[in-house]
Amino acid sequence: MINPFLIVSLFSDFSVPPPVIDPPEVLNSIDNKTWQCPSCNTNEKKTLNFLQTRGITDEYALATVLGNIKQESNFISNICEGGHRVSYHRCYSGGYGLIQWTSPGRYYGLGRYAKNTGGNPSSIRTQLDYMITEREWKDYEPVLKYSGKSIDYYMYYAYGWLGWGIHGNRTYYAYNYLDKLTRI
Repeated sequence: MINPFLIVSLFSDFSVPPPVIDPPEVLNSIDNKTWQCPSCNTNEKKTLNFLQTRGITDEYALATVLGNIKQESNFISNICEGGHRVSYHRCYSGGYGLIQWTSPGRYYGLGRYAKNTGGNPSSIRTQLDYMITEREWKDYEPVLKYSGKSIDYYMYYAYGWLGWGIHGNRTYYAYNYLDKLTRI
């Protein structure tokens, strides 16, 4: 579980106070209905479906993850920080991919994961599969399975997952996704 005191010290300008995580009365369960985003692009839809297969079914949690990925990469999996669209091996500085893996451990971890699984480190599928193996995601995912929380709640913990330098339009994008999601 993410230590909220650590996050507050790292991200002191975030205006939402640390939430108290109470044990949920009932964890979300996947039923026959899923969230869809008819106006989303292919990579957004793949990500939305992928998250739901992980048991993340709260629309606010889903919108928050989507908003963060949009801020990081605009769902372009072969993007190097600064906007250059290149293969994984041609990104020489900054972050790379969907969530802009930047630190050497995370960046090279993506390459090792792709090599070990026979995947392409520039593909959305490999990046989504790698994302869920990371400690940062493993700390964040249980938070996303708490139902009935706000975007601010999920956004607060997203910092521990991504460690962003700039908040940017993450929350704005999350609310836009919330408006786009429909239950089918």
